[in-house]
Amino acid sequence: MAEAPDQHQRTEEPTQKRLDEARKKGDAPRSQEIVATVMIGAAGLALWLLAGPAARSLSSAGAAFLDHPHQFTADADSLQRLFLAVAIKAGVALAGLAFLFVAAALVANAGQAFPVIAPDKIKPQLNRLSPLEGAKRLFGAVALVNFAKGVGKIFIVGSILTFALWPDHERLAGLPNADMSSILSVAGFEVGKLIAAAVAAMAVISALDYAWARREWRKRLRMTKEEVRREMKESEGDPQIKGRQRQQRDQRARRRMMSAVKDATVLIMNPTHFAVALKYDASEAAAPLCVAKGLDDLALRLRAVAAEAGVPIVENPPLARALYAVVEIDEEIPVEHYEAVAKVIGFVMGKSRLRRTQA
Repeated sequence: MAEAPDQHQRTEEPTQKRLDEARKKGDAPRSQEIVATVMIGAAGLALWLLAGPAARSLSSAGAAFLDHPHQFTADADSLQRLFLAVAIKAGVALAGLAFLFVAAALVANAGQAFPVIAPDKIKPQLNRLSPLEGAKRLFGAVALVNFAKGVGKIFIVGSILTFALWPDHERLAGLPNADMSSILSVAGFEVGKLIAAAVAAMAVISALDYAWARREWRKRLRMTKEEVRREMKESEGDPQIKGRQRQQRDQRARRRMMSAVKDATVLIMNPTHFAVALKYDASEAAAPLCVAKGLDDLALRLRAVAAEAGVPIVENPPLARALYAVVEIDEEIPVEHYEAVAKVIGFVMGKSRLRRTQA
């Protein structure tokens, strides 16, 4: 049984077919940083769209208690009704937030790779339960790279958030002495600014992380020279088989020509290198039709078949070379050769009429 090639033997870039097959199996470059960025953006959008309505909804649920606490009876039924009212309002607000987060996660993942159903990804695999494989995933090179990326991301995002908050640090320090309205206003502004800064920083990190993930993905899918050759054979066909098929096509075309030359009006020769057989029937075509042509040995073979069939043979080297170069089989001759060919066919038909008269 042949061993799988080592990674250092995979020196060739993956073909488009290999990349497409990997995607069909659910193997595509993905960056979780993109998902995180979209989720942070969704959180900011949710705060902007839902924070106000949610706060008003929750406050209205407890308004009866907050406005007239002395009228509230602290029995089990009253507490249950209050809790149920607040829970329903909170559930509605959180449902909108959850829907926004789920939609953001789906869009972020679908934007990186078109969703596919990959049974291989969900099929149970024993190697996933192997302690050795688990240790490799935890302490391998990939894990170390991911750890370094995580530390770097925390440092970069933390630094950017610090710089974003620093200009307002004096105003933030005075918030404990401010009224509730001012606190909420400043907090809303600062939270929005932090989210915007975090999204901007994460967008840059996501782009770099996706580029890295795509590079590693293509590197993992690299191929050996033998794999590339084998794929080319599969997609384009084995050269030996293609050669045999081409030979068979040539043989069939030659047999058709040998049959067609028997019905030709004239065979124009070079006299040994070129041969072009023309057929002219005024009721079928406006101009003579090339029914066969050949070079060297094939030209001599056409001459022999034509002679055996009684087809007139005319030696006209310039015309034979010219027709061979410009006209294909089953095509009418070009206009520029009408006059020369007409003279040849007229000569042939004249000789034919003369023989019939003498007979």
